[in-house]
Parts: sequence; structure tokens; C-alpha cells
Amino acid sequence: MAKNRSELVAEVAEKSGLTQKQVSDVLDGVFESFTDAVEAGEKLTIPGWLSVERTERAARKGRNPQTGAEIEIPAGYSVKLSAGSKLKAAAGTKK
Repeated sequence: MAKNRSELVAEVAEKSGLTQKQVSDVLDGVFESFTDAVEAGEKLTIPGWLSVERTERAARKGRNPQTGAEIEIPAGYSVKLSAGSKLKAAAGTKK
């Protein structure tokens, strides 16, 4: 089962006593901070929960799956998310 943003906002609002609008604004701020950190090449860490960082990918050769022709894939960036100890522990428990 997957949880979408509106379900998450409603659940956090219920648990925190905040309005859904307040929770949504906080989430927007958190994700904006993630974006700013990634754009700046900084690692953002929330101890015990997760870390987010930009990684570099080197240029490489690939193949066009339709034609089989070799192509050059340029260097670029990606984003790495790492689970912290609390998330890893939660993943190891069964309900």
C-alpha cells in the first residue's frame, strides 16, 4: 500500500494537532530545503531518519535499445537518499 501526499498531510495533521494547511506548508518548506541543499551540492542529514545528497555520474557509453547503436551518455548528477537507523529499524519490524 502506498501513501500519497494528501494522506500523509492528513495523518500528520491529526497526530500533531496542526491544520492540514499548516502541515502542507511545513512539508513544502522541508522539500524546498532538500532542493536547495541538492542544488548547492550539500549533504542534508536528519540524524536517525535520512540523508540526501547530490552525486556525480561520469560520462559513459550506452546502447540505443531500439537500434543497438552505441551512444555517448554525458556526465551528470543524481540524488542519493540514505535511510537512517530509525527508518532501518522500522523496516525490520513486522506489524
